[in-house]
Amino acid sequence: MTATTSELASSTIMIVDDIPINVKVARAHLESAGYRNFVTLTDPAEALTAIDYSNPDVVLLDIMMPGISGLEILEDIRANPQTEHLPVLVLSGAESRDLKNQALLLGATDFLSKPIDIDELLPRVRNSLLMKTYEDDLRSQVVQRTKELEQAHYELIHCLARAAEFRDGDTGAHIVRVGKYAAIIADELGMEPEKINRLQQAATLHDVGKIGIPDAILQKEGKLTDDEYENMQRHCGLGGQVLNQDLHRTGISLTNHPTIGAEIMAVCSSPTIVLARTIALTHHERWDGNGYPLGLGGENIPIEGRITAVADVFDALSSRRPYKKAFSLDKCLSILDEESGSHFDPRIVSAFLNRVSDIVAVQLEYADVC
Repeated sequence: MTATTSELASSTIMIVDDIPINVKVARAHLESAGYRNFVTLTDPAEALTAIDYSNPDVVLLDIMMPGISGLEILEDIRANPQTEHLPVLVLSGAESRDLKNQALLLGATDFLSKPIDIDELLPRVRNSLLMKTYEDDLRSQVVQRTKELEQAHYELIHCLARAAEFRDGDTGAHIVRVGKYAAIIADELGMEPEKINRLQQAATLHDVGKIGIPDAILQKEGKLTDDEYENMQRHCGLGGQVLNQDLHRTGISLTNHPTIGAEIMAVCSSPTIVLARTIALTHHERWDGNGYPLGLGGENIPIEGRITAVADVFDALSSRRPYKKAFSLDKCLSILDEESGSHFDPRIVSAFLNRVSDIVAVQLEYADVC
């Protein structure tokens, strides 16, 4: 969308020149064309601070100034992610071609000859402002589109996770709680926000391998037989297989829940799905090495799998199931504490216990509706 003349006139123009008369002349020319918002400086040392504070739409910058040159200011402008796209028109007098080349290499948008000619000044400023308006609009569209794609990605992950939960007769709140519990633990452990967000999404897919488990086992109200329990254990691998684009190469049976869970999720290279595959495959491993399906132990279990293990077991203990009633909070915490160092990584149990108030808040907010 092309900006109107009145919209351009409201743009903020910064003029940086150590000679006051040059500043006055440039401003007078621009005011005659209707521009009305200016930041003018004769001390180049103040330029970068003034740019951060006033957020100009274009900068007219002299090259030859005492103390700090226009080239140094230009270099700093381009090095700052917040101002790297800011139009900078370099004011050049009788400087050498080498100086102009340096300015171009540093990212000068255009040049203005000194003494300033109004017929040169006005179209160059206007063109720079039009370019900035177009680029700002384009970046805005990219940001919006990225948000839409991220939302679509999140919704697809959530739908896939809920598909597995519904087959298990669950409301779908389990996957939300486990994801949020995992995020709380990760935050207590000091993970970066981006990694925490990815973990929260990926953890919701921890039981996606249940898609490959027979209904008769998933929905059985009584105690599972040894064979049925073994079949249920296979959901970890099944989860991996659901996301695997090279399923025919794996040689892993689709009747194996951990391996199914892992293979389900190898269908793409999305970082979230790659992490979800790891979690699906390792959230039933044990710190003492007696878990399944791989028999990993200690630090050999990926930390995301160790985190999700604690989150998943707590939610299973504290939730009603066809074969059991929900345990009290004290009993759930006691079991986690007792299993610290055998079933669970002690550091992760400690992080969980440190944030019990946040855990309970999630538990209440996303409680199952009977």
